Amino acid sequence: MPAPLPVPNFDPGAAYPEVDRMRAALTASDWPAVRDIFDRLDGPGRTILVQLAGEVKGIEPFLRSVLAAEPAEPLAATLLASYLIITGWEIRSGARARHVSREQFAAFHDHLRRAERILIDVTARHPGYVPAWTLRIADARGLELGQSEARRRYDQLVRHEPHHLPAQASLLQQFCPKWSGTWEKAFAFARECTLAAPAGAPNGVLIADVYLERWLDSDSDTDLAERTANRRDEATLREIWDAAQRSVLHPQFRHTPGWVSVRNTFAAMFCLLDQYAAAVAQFEALGPLASERPWAYFGDAAETYHEFRSRAYAKGGAR
Repeated sequence: MPAPLPVPNFDPGAAYPEVDRMRAALTASDWPAVRDIFDRLDGPGRTILVQLAGEVKGIEPFLRSVLAAEPAEPLAATLLASYLIITGWEIRSGARARHVSREQFAAFHDHLRRAERILIDVTARHPGYVPAWTLRIADARGLELGQSEARRRYDQLVRHEPHHLPAQASLLQQFCPKWSGTWEKAFAFARECTLAAPAGAPNGVLIADVYLERWLDSDSDTDLAERTANRRDEATLREIWDAAQRSVLHPQFRHTPGWVSVRNTFAAMFCLLDQYAAAVAQFEALGPLASERPWAYFGDAAETYHEFRSRAYAKGGAR
């Protein structure tokens, strides 16, 4: 009998121990512990943790007390901005704009404007503070400040960290048509970032992201099977494989913060392209670890993950 597949775990804390330590420190209002956790991280890891910190409920009074004592503290301010942005997006919901009420939009924009004021101060005092610039890219999108302003913020960031994947993923969203961009601009940006990144870097996932965005946007009223029928042309397949070979299939690919989402995205993409053995390889590398993105794009994340993974093992190799 083949071994049963592991139950997927979507909690980021299962992959990154820093997440649970951060949650505990924030909940306990232990600022020295919070700062120590972040001081041990650099690059995308710090930004990812800042984004996840925004999901911890009820931390606004604690962070404001830290800022009252240390007004120039960039981490506390950026964490507070992250909390406001996450809370604002929860109010707005992930629905298309036509399904969001006027009251939701008002509360959403209020939260984002408050976060923006905080982040403007952080980046003025600390121009190289990359997590704050990354949040400002997302804020520009939510406040509908336009393509040029979002790109200006990104260009400020890359002066300090040129291959920062969380910022690139955020700007890629801005360049998609759903945020008034174009597919030409989105694909050009994904390719630019992928080709510029070092060997083994995770940035190749941007190619998978932009294809996924385009396919899901192509016809929301069409059955998934029909929408996948035009995906298997040679040029598409070759570009996805090239992106994977630059990232998850490269011998220098490392399991640094963010790797779980990268492998999950390629697993989904390989399934959509009927490259089931390649998808199985990604699921094997992941073990029980899963991420909401990209599975939630298709509906319930856990159900979609189970469907895709089961199909991959059935067609690409059994345990």
